[in-house]
Amino acid sequence: MTKKISMFSTVSEAAERLNEIIEHSFDGIYITDGKANTIKINHAYEEITGLKKEEVMGKNMDDLVHNKIISRSGSLIVLKTKKPVTLQQHFKTGKQALITSSPIFDKSGKLVMIVTNVRDLTEIYNLKQEVLEKTEAMERLRLELNHIQECPGEEDLIITDDVALAALLLAKRVAPMDTTVMLLGETGVGKEVMAKYVFHHSLRSNSSFIKVNCGAIPENLIESELFGYEKGAFTGANKTGKIGLFELANNGTLFLDEVGELPKEMQVKLLRALQEQEIIRVGGVTPIKINTRIIAATNRNLEEMVQQKLFREDLYYRLTVFPIYIPPLRTRPKDITPLAESFLKKLNRKYNFKKYFSNVSITLLNEYDWPGNIRELKNIVERAVIISSGDEIKPEDLHIRQKTGLNTETIGTIITVRDEENTPEHISIFPESGDLKIMLENIEHHYLEQAYEKYGNVRDAAKSLGLTPSTFVRKRQRFIKNS
Repeated sequence: MTKKISMFSTVSEAAERLNEIIEHSFDGIYITDGKANTIKINHAYEEITGLKKEEVMGKNMDDLVHNKIISRSGSLIVLKTKKPVTLQQHFKTGKQALITSSPIFDKSGKLVMIVTNVRDLTEIYNLKQEVLEKTEAMERLRLELNHIQECPGEEDLIITDDVALAALLLAKRVAPMDTTVMLLGETGVGKEVMAKYVFHHSLRSNSSFIKVNCGAIPENLIESELFGYEKGAFTGANKTGKIGLFELANNGTLFLDEVGELPKEMQVKLLRALQEQEIIRVGGVTPIKINTRIIAATNRNLEEMVQQKLFREDLYYRLTVFPIYIPPLRTRPKDITPLAESFLKKLNRKYNFKKYFSNVSITLLNEYDWPGNIRELKNIVERAVIISSGDEIKPEDLHIRQKTGLNTETIGTIITVRDEENTPEHISIFPESGDLKIMLENIEHHYLEQAYEKYGNVRDAAKSLGLTPSTFVRKRQRFIKNS
Protein backbone atom coordinates (compact mmCIF):
# COMPACT_ATOMS: atom_id res chain seq x y z
CA MET A 1 0.00 0.00 0.00
CA THR A 2 1.45 3.37 -1.06
CA LYS A 3 1.72 5.95 1.71
CA LYS A 4 0.54 9.47 0.79
CA ILE A 5 3.05 12.23 1.56
CA SER A 6 1.57 15.57 2.60
CA MET A 7 3.50 18.81 2.14
CA PHE A 8 1.47 20.58 4.79
CA SER A 9 0.44 19.34 8.22
CA THR A 10 -2.70 21.46 8.48
CA VAL A 11 -5.17 23.23 6.22
CA SER A 12 -4.17 26.59 7.65
CA GLU A 13 -0.51 25.88 6.83
CA ALA A 14 -1.47 24.95 3.26
CA ALA A 15 -3.44 28.17 2.89
CA GLU A 16 -0.52 30.19 4.27
CA ARG A 17 1.97 28.58 1.89
CA LEU A 18 -0.37 29.04 -1.09
CA ASN A 19 -0.73 32.70 -0.19
CA GLU A 20 3.08 33.06 -0.10
CA ILE A 21 3.36 31.43 -3.53
CA ILE A 22 0.82 33.88 -4.97
CA GLU A 23 2.51 36.88 -3.33
CA HIS A 24 5.96 35.90 -4.61
CA SER A 25 4.81 35.32 -8.17
CA PHE A 26 6.60 37.50 -10.75
CA ASP A 27 3.32 37.80 -12.68
CA GLY A 28 0.37 39.73 -11.36
CA ILE A 29 -2.46 37.52 -10.12
CA TYR A 30 -6.08 38.65 -9.81
CA ILE A 31 -8.74 36.26 -8.49
CA THR A 32 -12.51 36.73 -8.42
CA ASP A 33 -15.30 34.43 -7.30
CA GLY A 34 -17.81 32.93 -9.70
CA LYS A 35 -19.71 36.22 -9.86
CA ALA A 36 -16.61 38.37 -10.67
CA ASN A 37 -16.23 39.77 -7.14
CA THR A 38 -12.58 40.44 -6.32
CA ILE A 39 -11.25 38.09 -3.63
CA LYS A 40 -7.46 38.20 -4.11
CA ILE A 41 -4.69 40.20 -5.81
CA ASN A 42 -0.95 39.97 -5.24
CA HIS A 43 1.81 42.57 -4.89
CA ALA A 44 3.03 42.09 -8.50
CA TYR A 45 -0.44 43.06 -9.74
CA GLU A 46 -0.25 46.30 -7.76
CA GLU A 47 3.22 47.06 -9.18
CA ILE A 48 2.17 46.40 -12.78
CA THR A 49 -1.20 48.16 -12.75
CA GLY A 50 -0.67 50.90 -10.17
CA LEU A 51 -3.88 49.81 -8.41
CA LYS A 52 -3.96 49.23 -4.65
CA LYS A 53 -5.72 46.36 -2.87
CA GLU A 54 -8.10 48.70 -1.10
CA GLU A 55 -9.29 50.02 -4.49
CA VAL A 56 -10.44 46.63 -5.78
CA MET A 57 -10.83 44.10 -2.93
CA GLY A 58 -14.43 42.95 -2.52
CA LYS A 59 -15.60 44.94 -5.54
CA ASN A 60 -17.28 43.51 -8.58
CA MET A 61 -15.41 43.73 -11.88
CA ASP A 62 -18.49 45.23 -13.56
CA ASP A 63 -18.40 48.19 -11.16
CA LEU A 64 -14.63 48.61 -11.55
CA VAL A 65 -14.99 48.84 -15.33
CA HIS A 66 -18.02 51.14 -15.09
CA ASN A 67 -16.11 53.50 -12.78
CA LYS A 68 -13.11 53.35 -15.15
CA ILE A 69 -10.81 51.97 -12.48
CA ILE A 70 -10.08 49.11 -14.89
CA SER A 71 -10.33 49.71 -18.62
CA ARG A 72 -11.15 46.18 -19.70
CA SER A 73 -11.87 42.99 -17.79
CA GLY A 74 -10.98 39.50 -18.90
CA SER A 75 -12.94 38.16 -15.92
CA LEU A 76 -16.21 39.60 -17.25
CA ILE A 77 -15.59 37.99 -20.65
CA VAL A 78 -14.96 34.62 -18.96
CA LEU A 79 -18.13 35.10 -16.90
CA LYS A 80 -20.12 35.29 -20.16
CA THR A 81 -18.27 32.73 -22.27
CA LYS A 82 -17.06 30.29 -19.59
CA LYS A 83 -13.87 30.03 -21.66
CA PRO A 84 -10.30 31.29 -21.14
CA VAL A 85 -9.49 34.64 -22.76
CA THR A 86 -6.25 36.52 -23.45
CA LEU A 87 -6.06 40.31 -23.83
CA GLN A 88 -3.48 43.05 -24.13
CA GLN A 89 -3.79 45.93 -21.68
CA HIS A 90 -2.08 49.26 -21.12
CA PHE A 91 -2.06 50.58 -17.54
CA LYS A 92 -1.70 54.05 -16.03
CA THR A 93 1.80 53.09 -14.88
CA GLY A 94 2.79 53.11 -18.53
CA LYS A 95 3.28 49.38 -18.50
CA GLN A 96 1.84 47.04 -21.09
CA ALA A 97 0.76 43.53 -20.15
CA LEU A 98 -0.68 40.34 -21.52
CA ILE A 99 -3.54 39.13 -19.32
CA THR A 100 -5.02 35.63 -19.38
CA SER A 101 -8.24 34.97 -17.48
CA SER A 102 -9.19 31.33 -16.87
CA PRO A 103 -12.38 29.83 -15.37
CA ILE A 104 -12.24 27.41 -12.40
CA PHE A 105 -15.15 24.94 -12.07
CA ASP A 106 -16.14 22.67 -9.18
CA LYS A 107 -16.94 18.98 -9.59
CA SER A 108 -20.50 19.75 -10.61
CA GLY A 109 -19.33 22.15 -13.37
CA LYS A 110 -20.28 25.33 -11.56
CA LEU A 111 -18.04 28.36 -12.10
CA VAL A 112 -16.52 29.11 -8.71
CA MET A 113 -13.47 31.29 -9.50
CA ILE A 114 -11.80 33.22 -12.26
CA VAL A 115 -8.01 33.46 -12.07
CA THR A 116 -6.29 36.15 -14.11
CA ASN A 117 -2.57 36.08 -14.80
CA VAL A 118 -1.04 39.47 -15.69
CA ARG A 119 2.38 39.29 -17.35
CA ASP A 120 4.38 42.50 -17.69
CA LEU A 121 5.52 42.72 -21.32
CA THR A 122 6.66 46.34 -21.18
CA GLU A 123 10.30 45.42 -21.66
CA ILE A 124 9.46 43.13 -24.57
CA TYR A 125 7.28 45.82 -26.19
CA ASN A 126 10.07 48.35 -25.64
CA LEU A 127 12.57 46.01 -27.27
CA LYS A 128 10.15 45.49 -30.17
CA GLN A 129 9.74 49.25 -30.56
CA GLU A 130 13.50 49.69 -30.35
CA VAL A 131 13.98 47.11 -33.10
CA LEU A 132 11.36 48.87 -35.25
CA GLU A 133 13.01 52.23 -34.66
CA LYS A 134 16.44 50.84 -35.48
CA THR A 135 15.08 49.16 -38.59
CA GLU A 136 13.50 52.45 -39.67
CA ALA A 137 16.73 54.27 -38.82
CA MET A 138 18.71 51.80 -40.95
CA GLU A 139 16.27 52.29 -43.83
CA ARG A 140 16.51 56.05 -43.38
CA LEU A 141 20.32 55.80 -43.39
CA ARG A 142 20.28 53.60 -46.48
CA LEU A 143 18.10 56.08 -48.34
CA GLU A 144 20.15 58.97 -47.03
CA LEU A 145 23.34 57.38 -48.32
CA ASN A 146 21.70 57.14 -51.74
CA HIS A 147 20.82 60.83 -51.77
CA ILE A 148 23.06 62.62 -49.29
CA GLN A 149 25.77 64.85 -50.65
CA GLU A 150 29.15 65.75 -49.23
CA CYS A 151 29.04 69.23 -47.80
CA PRO A 152 31.67 71.42 -49.44
CA GLY A 153 34.34 73.31 -47.59
CA GLU A 154 35.31 76.86 -48.44
CA GLU A 155 37.93 75.58 -50.90
CA ASP A 156 35.20 74.19 -53.18
CA LEU A 157 33.92 77.69 -53.92
CA ILE A 158 36.38 79.49 -56.15
CA ILE A 159 34.97 82.98 -56.56
CA THR A 160 37.08 86.08 -57.16
CA ASP A 161 35.14 87.87 -59.89
CA ASP A 162 32.95 90.72 -58.63
CA VAL A 163 29.90 89.47 -60.55
CA ALA A 164 29.99 86.07 -58.82
CA LEU A 165 30.95 87.56 -55.46
CA ALA A 166 27.65 89.46 -55.43
CA ALA A 167 25.76 86.14 -55.67
CA LEU A 168 27.93 84.62 -52.93
CA LEU A 169 27.21 87.56 -50.64
CA LEU A 170 23.46 87.00 -51.03
CA ALA A 171 23.90 83.29 -50.29
CA LYS A 172 25.91 84.06 -47.17
CA ARG A 173 23.24 86.46 -45.87
CA VAL A 174 20.33 84.08 -46.36
CA ALA A 175 22.14 80.89 -45.24
CA PRO A 176 21.48 81.20 -41.47
CA MET A 177 17.76 81.70 -42.05
CA ASP A 178 15.15 79.09 -42.95
CA THR A 179 14.04 81.09 -45.98
CA THR A 180 13.34 79.15 -49.19
CA VAL A 181 16.10 79.87 -51.71
CA MET A 182 15.81 79.66 -55.50
CA LEU A 183 19.08 79.33 -57.42
CA LEU A 184 18.88 80.48 -61.04
CA GLY A 185 21.42 80.16 -63.83
CA GLU A 186 22.55 78.21 -66.86
CA THR A 187 23.46 74.57 -66.64
CA GLY A 188 26.90 73.95 -65.18
CA VAL A 189 27.29 77.28 -63.35
CA GLY A 190 27.54 75.61 -59.94
CA LYS A 191 24.01 75.79 -58.54
CA GLU A 192 24.49 72.60 -56.55
CA VAL A 193 27.76 73.86 -55.06
CA MET A 194 26.02 77.08 -54.06
CA ALA A 195 23.15 75.07 -52.52
CA LYS A 196 25.66 73.14 -50.43
CA TYR A 197 27.29 76.40 -49.40
CA VAL A 198 23.95 77.70 -48.12
CA PHE A 199 23.37 74.44 -46.26
CA HIS A 200 26.88 74.39 -44.79
CA HIS A 201 26.38 77.88 -43.34
CA SER A 202 22.84 77.24 -42.09
CA LEU A 203 21.60 76.27 -38.63
CA ARG A 204 20.75 72.86 -40.13
CA SER A 205 24.33 72.04 -41.14
CA ASN A 206 24.46 69.07 -38.74
CA SER A 207 21.41 67.46 -40.37
CA SER A 208 20.86 65.91 -43.78
CA PHE A 209 21.34 67.55 -47.16
CA ILE A 210 19.21 65.59 -49.61
CA LYS A 211 19.30 66.25 -53.34
CA VAL A 212 16.64 65.19 -55.82
CA ASN A 213 16.81 65.82 -59.55
CA CYS A 214 13.19 66.55 -60.44
CA GLY A 215 13.87 66.12 -64.15
CA ALA A 216 15.42 62.65 -63.84
CA ILE A 217 12.54 60.90 -62.03
CA PRO A 218 9.75 59.40 -64.17
CA GLU A 219 6.49 61.32 -63.73
CA ASN A 220 4.64 58.33 -62.27
CA LEU A 221 7.26 57.96 -59.51
CA ILE A 222 7.84 61.57 -58.48
CA GLU A 223 5.14 61.65 -55.80
CA SER A 224 6.23 58.40 -54.13
CA GLU A 225 9.88 59.52 -54.23
CA LEU A 226 9.17 62.87 -52.61
CA PHE A 227 6.42 61.85 -50.18
CA GLY A 228 6.92 58.10 -49.75
CA TYR A 229 4.18 55.49 -49.73
CA GLU A 230 2.35 53.17 -47.34
CA LYS A 231 2.59 49.40 -47.61
CA GLY A 232 0.45 48.01 -50.40
CA ALA A 233 -0.05 51.46 -51.93
CA PHE A 234 0.40 50.12 -55.45
CA THR A 235 1.52 47.03 -57.34
CA GLY A 236 5.23 46.42 -56.89
CA ALA A 237 5.46 48.62 -53.79
CA ASN A 238 7.70 47.60 -50.89
CA LYS A 239 5.71 45.46 -48.45
CA THR A 240 6.66 47.68 -45.53
CA GLY A 241 6.16 50.97 -47.35
CA LYS A 242 8.86 53.55 -48.01
CA ILE A 243 9.91 56.84 -46.48
CA GLY A 244 9.94 59.82 -48.86
CA LEU A 245 12.69 62.38 -49.41
CA PHE A 246 10.76 65.08 -47.54
CA GLU A 247 10.72 62.89 -44.41
CA LEU A 248 14.32 61.89 -45.03
CA ALA A 249 15.32 65.54 -45.02
CA ASN A 250 13.26 66.34 -41.91
CA ASN A 251 15.11 68.92 -39.77
CA GLY A 252 17.56 69.22 -42.64
CA THR A 253 17.60 70.62 -46.17
CA LEU A 254 15.99 69.30 -49.36
CA PHE A 255 17.57 70.46 -52.61
CA LEU A 256 15.08 70.33 -55.49
CA ASP A 257 17.28 70.52 -58.57
CA GLU A 258 15.63 71.20 -61.95
CA VAL A 259 12.39 72.09 -60.16
CA GLY A 260 11.06 73.58 -63.41
CA GLU A 261 10.68 70.02 -64.74
CA LEU A 262 7.95 69.09 -62.24
CA PRO A 263 4.64 68.20 -63.95
CA LYS A 264 1.64 70.42 -63.10
CA GLU A 265 -0.07 67.78 -60.95
CA MET A 266 3.02 67.42 -58.81
CA GLN A 267 3.40 71.19 -58.52
CA VAL A 268 0.06 71.32 -56.66
CA LYS A 269 1.19 68.72 -54.14
CA LEU A 270 4.56 70.38 -53.65
CA LEU A 271 2.81 73.70 -53.01
CA ARG A 272 0.63 72.10 -50.34
CA ALA A 273 3.66 70.54 -48.66
CA LEU A 274 5.40 73.92 -48.54
CA GLN A 275 2.34 75.80 -47.30
CA GLU A 276 1.13 73.29 -44.71
CA GLN A 277 4.55 71.92 -43.71
CA GLU A 278 3.11 68.43 -43.94
CA ILE A 279 2.93 65.62 -46.47
CA ILE A 280 0.72 62.58 -47.02
CA ARG A 281 2.29 59.37 -48.23
CA VAL A 282 0.90 57.72 -51.34
CA GLY A 283 -1.85 55.38 -50.18
CA GLY A 284 -2.00 57.08 -46.78
CA VAL A 285 -4.54 59.36 -45.13
CA THR A 286 -2.67 60.69 -42.10
CA PRO A 287 -0.72 63.94 -42.61
CA ILE A 288 2.92 63.81 -41.50
CA LYS A 289 4.42 67.01 -40.15
CA ILE A 290 7.77 68.00 -41.64
CA ASN A 291 10.38 70.58 -40.78
CA THR A 292 12.39 70.83 -43.96
CA ARG A 293 14.18 73.76 -45.55
CA ILE A 294 13.84 73.97 -49.32
CA ILE A 295 16.53 75.07 -51.73
CA ALA A 296 15.41 74.88 -55.36
CA ALA A 297 17.31 75.36 -58.60
CA THR A 298 16.49 75.65 -62.28
CA ASN A 299 18.10 76.72 -65.54
CA ARG A 300 14.72 77.51 -67.05
CA ASN A 301 12.94 80.86 -67.15
CA LEU A 302 10.16 80.28 -64.64
CA GLU A 303 8.52 83.63 -65.31
CA GLU A 304 7.99 82.67 -68.94
CA MET A 305 6.74 79.26 -67.86
CA VAL A 306 4.20 80.93 -65.56
CA GLN A 307 2.98 83.09 -68.46
CA GLN A 308 2.74 80.00 -70.66
CA LYS A 309 0.75 78.19 -67.92
CA LEU A 310 3.50 75.58 -67.61
CA PHE A 311 4.36 76.46 -64.02
CA ARG A 312 1.96 77.41 -61.24
CA GLU A 313 2.14 81.08 -60.33
CA ASP A 314 1.47 80.44 -56.62
CA LEU A 315 4.27 77.85 -56.47
CA TYR A 316 6.59 80.25 -58.32
CA TYR A 317 6.10 82.92 -55.65
CA ARG A 318 6.44 80.34 -52.88
CA LEU A 319 9.79 79.13 -54.25
CA THR A 320 11.26 82.48 -55.25
CA VAL A 321 11.14 84.08 -51.81
CA PHE A 322 14.88 84.67 -52.11
CA PRO A 323 16.18 84.19 -55.68
CA ILE A 324 19.93 84.12 -56.36
CA TYR A 325 21.16 84.35 -59.94
CA ILE A 326 24.51 82.64 -60.53
CA PRO A 327 26.22 84.22 -63.54
CA PRO A 328 27.70 82.11 -66.37
CA LEU A 329 31.44 81.57 -66.48
CA ARG A 330 31.86 83.71 -69.58
CA THR A 331 30.80 86.80 -67.57
CA ARG A 332 33.23 86.11 -64.73
CA PRO A 333 36.62 85.84 -66.50
CA LYS A 334 38.64 86.35 -63.30
CA ASP A 335 37.40 82.97 -62.05
CA ILE A 336 38.51 80.86 -65.04
CA THR A 337 42.20 80.47 -64.16
CA PRO A 338 41.64 79.95 -60.38
CA LEU A 339 38.98 77.32 -61.11
CA ALA A 340 41.16 75.49 -63.63
CA GLU A 341 44.12 75.55 -61.24
CA SER A 342 41.90 74.27 -58.41
CA PHE A 343 40.64 71.33 -60.49
CA LEU A 344 44.20 70.52 -61.57
CA LYS A 345 45.50 70.68 -57.99
CA LYS A 346 42.91 68.16 -56.81
CA LEU A 347 43.70 65.79 -59.66
CA ASN A 348 47.42 66.05 -58.99
CA ARG A 349 46.78 65.22 -55.36
CA LYS A 350 44.47 62.35 -56.25
CA TYR A 351 46.83 60.69 -58.77
CA ASN A 352 50.14 61.90 -57.34
CA PHE A 353 50.87 63.94 -60.50
CA LYS A 354 52.84 67.16 -60.90
CA LYS A 355 51.09 68.51 -63.96
CA TYR A 356 50.75 72.20 -64.82
CA PHE A 357 49.28 74.37 -67.55
CA SER A 358 51.52 75.99 -70.12
CA ASN A 359 51.12 79.74 -70.55
CA VAL A 360 49.50 79.21 -73.94
CA SER A 361 47.03 76.75 -72.39
CA ILE A 362 46.04 79.30 -69.76
CA THR A 363 45.50 81.86 -72.51
CA LEU A 364 43.39 79.41 -74.48
CA LEU A 365 41.25 78.62 -71.41
CA ASN A 366 40.61 82.33 -70.88
CA GLU A 367 39.71 82.95 -74.52
CA TYR A 368 37.11 80.19 -74.64
CA ASP A 369 33.47 81.25 -74.06
CA TRP A 370 32.51 78.17 -71.96
CA PRO A 371 28.97 77.34 -73.10
CA GLY A 372 28.98 74.46 -70.58
CA ASN A 373 30.24 76.74 -67.81
CA ILE A 374 32.16 75.37 -64.80
CA ARG A 375 31.12 71.78 -65.45
CA GLU A 376 32.63 71.94 -68.92
CA LEU A 377 35.82 73.50 -67.53
CA LYS A 378 36.16 70.71 -64.97
CA ASN A 379 35.63 68.02 -67.61
CA ILE A 380 38.19 69.56 -69.95
CA VAL A 381 40.82 69.79 -67.20
CA GLU A 382 40.25 66.15 -66.22
CA ARG A 383 40.47 65.04 -69.83
CA ALA A 384 43.65 67.08 -70.36
CA VAL A 385 45.29 65.49 -67.31
CA ILE A 386 44.59 62.04 -68.75
CA ILE A 387 45.64 62.87 -72.31
CA SER A 388 48.80 64.85 -71.61
CA SER A 389 51.92 62.70 -71.94
CA GLY A 390 54.17 64.89 -69.80
CA ASP A 391 53.82 67.18 -66.81
CA GLU A 392 53.07 70.19 -68.98
CA ILE A 393 49.50 70.45 -70.23
CA LYS A 394 49.74 71.86 -73.73
CA PRO A 395 46.99 73.49 -75.85
CA GLU A 396 46.54 70.33 -77.91
CA ASP A 397 45.72 68.44 -74.69
CA LEU A 398 42.72 70.68 -74.00
CA HIS A 399 40.73 69.87 -77.13
CA ILE A 400 38.78 73.12 -77.11
CA ARG A 401 38.12 75.68 -79.84
CA GLN A 402 39.19 79.30 -79.72
CA LYS A 403 36.66 82.10 -80.22
CA THR A 404 38.07 82.71 -83.68
CA GLY A 405 37.61 79.13 -84.82
CA LEU A 406 38.94 75.65 -84.30
CA ASN A 407 42.02 75.28 -82.11
CA THR A 408 44.76 75.03 -84.73
CA GLU A 409 47.13 73.28 -82.34
CA THR A 410 44.78 70.34 -81.90
CA ILE A 411 46.08 67.31 -83.74
CA GLY A 412 43.61 64.51 -84.21
CA THR A 413 40.69 63.16 -86.14
CA ILE A 414 38.15 65.82 -87.11
CA ILE A 415 34.68 64.75 -88.18
CA THR A 416 31.98 66.97 -89.65
CA VAL A 417 28.34 66.76 -88.59
CA ARG A 418 25.37 68.95 -89.45
CA ASP A 419 22.79 70.39 -87.11
CA GLU A 420 19.04 70.86 -87.75
CA GLU A 421 19.76 73.87 -89.97
CA ASN A 422 22.26 71.82 -92.00
CA THR A 423 25.13 73.94 -90.71
CA PRO A 424 28.42 72.01 -90.59
CA GLU A 425 30.05 71.74 -87.19
CA HIS A 426 33.46 70.26 -86.43
CA ILE A 427 34.01 68.00 -83.46
CA SER A 428 37.54 67.35 -82.26
CA ILE A 429 38.08 63.73 -81.30
CA PHE A 430 41.10 62.13 -79.66
CA PRO A 431 44.27 61.51 -81.71
CA GLU A 432 44.05 59.02 -84.54
CA SER A 433 46.05 56.51 -82.53
CA GLY A 434 43.15 56.27 -80.04
CA ASP A 435 40.81 53.28 -80.19
CA LEU A 436 37.36 53.32 -81.75
CA LYS A 437 35.55 52.82 -78.43
CA ILE A 438 36.95 56.08 -77.04
CA MET A 439 36.06 57.96 -80.23
CA LEU A 440 32.48 56.70 -80.18
CA GLU A 441 32.09 57.51 -76.49
CA ASN A 442 33.23 61.06 -77.09
CA ILE A 443 30.82 61.50 -79.99
CA GLU A 444 28.03 60.30 -77.69
CA HIS A 445 29.21 62.67 -74.96
CA HIS A 446 29.19 65.56 -77.41
CA TYR A 447 25.58 64.94 -78.43
CA LEU A 448 24.46 64.56 -74.81
CA GLU A 449 25.99 67.90 -73.85
CA GLN A 450 24.80 69.59 -77.03
CA ALA A 451 21.21 68.45 -76.41
CA TYR A 452 21.30 69.61 -72.81
CA GLU A 453 22.70 73.02 -73.76
CA LYS A 454 20.03 73.42 -76.44
CA TYR A 455 16.96 72.42 -74.41
CA GLY A 456 18.17 73.41 -70.94
CA ASN A 457 16.54 70.47 -69.14
CA VAL A 458 16.90 66.71 -68.89
CA ARG A 459 13.43 65.68 -70.07
CA ASP A 460 13.42 67.54 -73.40
CA ALA A 461 17.10 66.82 -74.08
CA ALA A 462 16.55 63.12 -73.50
CA LYS A 463 13.45 63.11 -75.71
CA SER A 464 15.38 64.74 -78.58
CA LEU A 465 17.88 61.86 -78.49
CA GLY A 466 15.28 59.12 -78.06
CA LEU A 467 16.38 58.38 -74.49
CA THR A 468 14.54 58.19 -71.17
CA PRO A 469 15.42 60.93 -68.66
CA SER A 470 17.03 58.41 -66.27
CA THR A 471 19.20 56.94 -69.07
CA PHE A 472 20.22 60.44 -70.18
CA VAL A 473 21.27 61.39 -66.64
CA ARG A 474 23.13 58.11 -66.12
CA LYS A 475 25.11 58.49 -69.33
CA ARG A 476 26.05 62.13 -68.54
CA GLN A 477 27.15 61.20 -65.04
CA ARG A 478 29.27 58.36 -66.41
CA PHE A 479 31.08 60.72 -68.74
CA ILE A 480 31.63 63.23 -65.95
CA LYS A 481 33.16 60.55 -63.73
CA ASN A 482 35.26 58.93 -66.42
CA SER A 483 36.29 61.99 -68.39
